[in-house]
Amino acid sequence: MAETFAAGVPQTLPSEPADALTAYAGRCAALAAQVRATSGQPAGLHKEVSNLFRHRARPAAQRLDVSGFNHVLRVDRSAGWMDVEGMTPYEEATRVALEHQVMPAVVPELKTITVGGAAAGVGIEATSFKHGLVHETVHEMDVLLADGRIVLATPANEHAALFHGLPNSYGTLGYALRLRIATQPVRPYVRAERRTFREPEAFFEALAQACGSGGNDFVEGVVFAPDVLVLNVGRFVDAAPQVSDYTCERIFYQSIRARPEDHLTVRDYIWRWDTDWFWCSKNVGAQNPILRRIYGRDRLGSRTYTRIMRWNSRVGLTRALDRLRTGTSEAVVQDVDIPIERAADFLSFFQRDIGILPIWICPIGPGPSADRFVLYPLPPGRLHVNFGFWDTVYSRRALEPGHFNRLVEREVARLGGIKSLYSDSYYPEQEFWALYDRRAYDALKRTYDPQGRFGDLYGKCVLKR
Repeated sequence: MAETFAAGVPQTLPSEPADALTAYAGRCAALAAQVRATSGQPAGLHKEVSNLFRHRARPAAQRLDVSGFNHVLRVDRSAGWMDVEGMTPYEEATRVALEHQVMPAVVPELKTITVGGAAAGVGIEATSFKHGLVHETVHEMDVLLADGRIVLATPANEHAALFHGLPNSYGTLGYALRLRIATQPVRPYVRAERRTFREPEAFFEALAQACGSGGNDFVEGVVFAPDVLVLNVGRFVDAAPQVSDYTCERIFYQSIRARPEDHLTVRDYIWRWDTDWFWCSKNVGAQNPILRRIYGRDRLGSRTYTRIMRWNSRVGLTRALDRLRTGTSEAVVQDVDIPIERAADFLSFFQRDIGILPIWICPIGPGPSADRFVLYPLPPGRLHVNFGFWDTVYSRRALEPGHFNRLVEREVARLGGIKSLYSDSYYPEQEFWALYDRRAYDALKRTYDPQGRFGDLYGKCVLKR
């Protein structure tokens, strides 16, 4: 099927349906003209939904409206890929893919995460043990540059450095307008099996074994307590004796401890974490049975909780309540990736010095080119474990801002791990650039954004400007 995307403009065979691609080309041309018309001004994206947990003090002067780039352009089931615009939420991308009996190879946990956002950030899920992180499933991208050009970036063309530099760059090098991402076949149902462990070492050993089994499709775990670690393994199946529903009254994460075996439809399994934002829905009262009914099925989920979070950030309700407390309160909202042989060490530190529970555990199997992604390199073939923890830590002592996050950052570095930058970071500048390859980043900026229109990674992710 001969098709190329040159400078962001799709060229299709005359016999192929071209309406979606023609509309996409029109959106590209209009956006490129908008960028060129405002040359020299700082620029950023205007979008209605964001899954970042850091809030910039000074947004860019020029806001580029990319909200229209939210379409699935094509699904090629036989070739194992789909073309998706960058602002397409995974909810929509997955809906269309399932109509073709496939799913994106890695679907991040929340429906509102966009495909482009997951590629420019660091997207992960329970299929990552065999597919790697989201950016490892990308075949090619059309990238909007700061001068208005739209270039095709692939792992091997003249923009290969940009292709490998975009993950973890958070829009400071360019914006992916179209991505060709890998898909995988699905079956109608997922059978989940759970095993509970009392010792971290035994748990992580079983996690590694589950990743090496050829029959598993989803592998993850949850640490509920220092001596309650649950491995959750999912497999596609064609039939189910009965199907569980965790989209309204029942709560998925609670079922992991209670049910050694479970069955869900493939769609509900993909979105098993969204209804309760893993377990963070408790922070907005959504786990209270009465309030849960008031919310209703349609308002339970990441879309509602994100709006509440943004509202709280604007009005400062939580900040006002925290001022009434003595001591220190600090949000510790992070995902960090640790080599599996050091995972038990990190968990011991975390339970001793941070204390947040539960903790999501998700294994990552970096592919053969994982170390080429210069801002988020992982050693190929070396299993890593993602620790996801999202809560507030309180202390009776008065502590420096970022105290607990800095403890995490130092321990991650000590153990040879890395953390994504979607939330607050407190690195001193020299330490930050030692971790995230200043030389490679500066070379990319000189080539693709020499005027600095899209901002600086340290300034955006640490200084929040």
